[in-house]
Amino acid sequence: MTGLGLKVYYDLMSQPSRAVILFLKANKIPFTPKPVALRKGEHFGDEYGKINPFRLVPTIDDNGFKITESVAILKYLSDKCQVANHWYPKDLQKRARVDSYMAWQHLNLRLFGSMVFRIQVIEPRMTKQPIDAARLAEYQSQLETCLDKIETIFLRDAPFLAGDEISIADLLGICELQQPMSVRHDVFRGRPQLDAWAKRVQDRLHPHFYEASAHINKVKEMFKEPSAKL
Repeated sequence: MTGLGLKVYYDLMSQPSRAVILFLKANKIPFTPKPVALRKGEHFGDEYGKINPFRLVPTIDDNGFKITESVAILKYLSDKCQVANHWYPKDLQKRARVDSYMAWQHLNLRLFGSMVFRIQVIEPRMTKQPIDAARLAEYQSQLETCLDKIETIFLRDAPFLAGDEISIADLLGICELQQPMSVRHDVFRGRPQLDAWAKRVQDRLHPHFYEASAHINKVKEMFKEPSAKL
């Protein structure tokens, strides 16, 4: 079992960071937290540049061995820490289903959900310019298409994204959904399968899900009209 030699660099405003922290807490894996405040630009500092040359979060340092990508981190920890098999199954076909979702999500839910959030929260603060409504509408439309695919393909015959049990794919999925939800994009409207799945995942991650969501929920409060409690 990885012990306190495991350092985790993260910011809970980051979707992949939340997924990694949720995995560690749900599996009672001890680690040394190393928060990196993205809003303060701490990831651009020289010290963090030595830890992760891409200057992104999350990053883990396992006794000198560093990994800088969340999917690779989750796979590595699943195998090294010998967690319950459902997180990242040993069976090749079940594992392939988890991998399939994780490969798909980068240029789909992660991309479009992140951009819906970025255009409304990050860019106006950085540029002091109003929200680009046309650009936002384009990304919202793409996001709707992704959500429909999750509803009708990934969740068509299964309670979780990769099968009958929760996996690391579900951690990534639920954390990505929080970003557009925080800016009033109702991802569940007309999608009962997605809604039921989200509730199942939250129940399985209780109470860690709510602890990890404190920062993103502040954004939701700022937007005044959250369209769901996520």
